Amino acid sequence: MITQPIVPDGAHKAFSAQADAPQAECIGASAIAEALLLGWQSLEQRLREPNIFCESRFLPAALSHCDPEGRARLFVLWAGAPRCSPLLGLMPLSLERLYGSRRLPNWQNWQHPNAFLGNPLIAPGHERAFWRALLDMLDRSAGMGLFFHIDNLALDGAGAEALQALCREEGRRCDLVRRHERAFLRSDLGGEAYFEQAVRGKKRKELRRQKRRLEDMGTLRFLRSDGRQDLDGWIDAFLTLEASGWKGQEQSALGSQDRTRALFCDMLGAMAQAGKLELLSLEFEGAPIAMLVNLQSGDGIFSFKTTFDESFARFSPGVLLQIENYAMLDRPDIHWADSCAAPDHPMIDSLWTERRAIGRLSIAIGGPLRRKAFDALRWMEDHMAKRQGSKG
Repeated sequence: MITQPIVPDGAHKAFSAQADAPQAECIGASAIAEALLLGWQSLEQRLREPNIFCESRFLPAALSHCDPEGRARLFVLWAGAPRCSPLLGLMPLSLERLYGSRRLPNWQNWQHPNAFLGNPLIAPGHERAFWRALLDMLDRSAGMGLFFHIDNLALDGAGAEALQALCREEGRRCDLVRRHERAFLRSDLGGEAYFEQAVRGKKRKELRRQKRRLEDMGTLRFLRSDGRQDLDGWIDAFLTLEASGWKGQEQSALGSQDRTRALFCDMLGAMAQAGKLELLSLEFEGAPIAMLVNLQSGDGIFSFKTTFDESFARFSPGVLLQIENYAMLDRPDIHWADSCAAPDHPMIDSLWTERRAIGRLSIAIGGPLRRKAFDALRWMEDHMAKRQGSKG
């Protein structure tokens, strides 16, 4: 497998001993060109494990708005000559100075706070080739990075399985340092049948009572949109509603920072143009009291962001909106949905009964000395975890 060193901002470099051998590049965000975008979009059509946060309608906007220092690089693997052959895989990387709160330089899959899945995009059947090329590059050009850390990796797919199998084959240490599960939706049932199965009868009765109370008080209306009309108005309403709650108070709402607001606007515009956006709203007396953004990727949905009017909390508007969201199960083009939620989320965990395993992997790179240092780090982490566990 052909590899290459990390290169300066805006530059790219590729190496190959054979014209028809897979070739890798590592490029800066400023070097993303039309040829790469075309290959990127073609790759997205072939994926079995989609990740909207790495796709061409999301990641370039994220790099533009959320990486002002230009730290991120795109590792890309081509079937042959770069930009003249099919793209086999893509993953954003960055060399981070900190590992948690500790000053331990490490390579990571680059992410921002509004990215909820860290899997690379890999053409089916090329998982091992992708990981081999990436790890070989990091072995040769680790720089200050002591190890490779992958966050928010879905553990149940061919990509994660191929990575762990390759590491075992090479005798390369690959540790699962954290694992959690989050709500996931996959069922052969239709929306109404799933609701009846997933939510106990007493709770369903209470939700229907809450909906009737709202309808008795005023006009309640559910709206669904693909974002092709008045997207700016919908975005403004969402950002205003989110800012009115606890996220606004903690300055963690999308509209609290210019960069996250710009990312939200640009990404939703690109998704709407591609016909991959679904916007849901529950309105009371003409004003939204719950809103939801769904992003379609392949045959799945990423439930990206939701918000609700906290003054209506006693009526569970967010839950009422999610009941309408069950309609995705009636769509023949949708086979699953990822909640993108935190583990043990009190609302969505009670409505979606399937779970997706998400993990963090730390992987040895470089030569013997670097790997011994990584072994020592992992021993220390395990030792500290055992001490904390014994105290608990």
